[in-house]
Amino acid sequence: MKILVITAHPQLNSSRANKTLLQSLVKYGGDILIHDLYQLYPNWDIDVKREQELLLQYDRIVLQFPFYWYSSPPLLKKWLDEVMTFGWAYGPGGHHLIGKEFLIATTTGGTENAYRSGGDNQFTISEFLRPFERTITRCNGIYLPAFVSYAVMTATDEALEQEAIRYLEHIGTPMPVLVH
Repeated sequence: MKILVITAHPQLNSSRANKTLLQSLVKYGGDILIHDLYQLYPNWDIDVKREQELLLQYDRIVLQFPFYWYSSPPLLKKWLDEVMTFGWAYGPGGHHLIGKEFLIATTTGGTENAYRSGGDNQFTISEFLRPFERTITRCNGIYLPAFVSYAVMTATDEALEQEAIRYLEHIGTPMPVLVH
């Protein structure tokens, strides 16, 4: 399975958690491409055709980002708006992403308990990720269960290394196992 990891972190070099997750993918090798939006598009001028062609080459697309004010960093939102277009990703002629597997991989500063009904954030992480889920399914993609790493700001290096192992296992798990 060919996996494309689209990462969107405005300060990736200073992120212990997201850097550790990505480093596990580099160590693994395999058929995984890491595609860093903030590095590729520092002026936010997205090459839509290039991005669409890239999506066609992969079976599974992972959107990796820090959970940012209950959503994604703004460049990822812009990428979604510009790349997942009417007539290409959905609507008449919008058949290019049919059957593509999508997975959200996100990190939070808050604990898992903070992301539950009645917790500090009032809602579950699944509820917060619902707009991503609907965008993907509207674009004929398959939305897979998200990978979430909680409380990364206070995590030890050892805990982050364990999360990186869990991340690599999660994004490489076949769809029937993830959705069962």
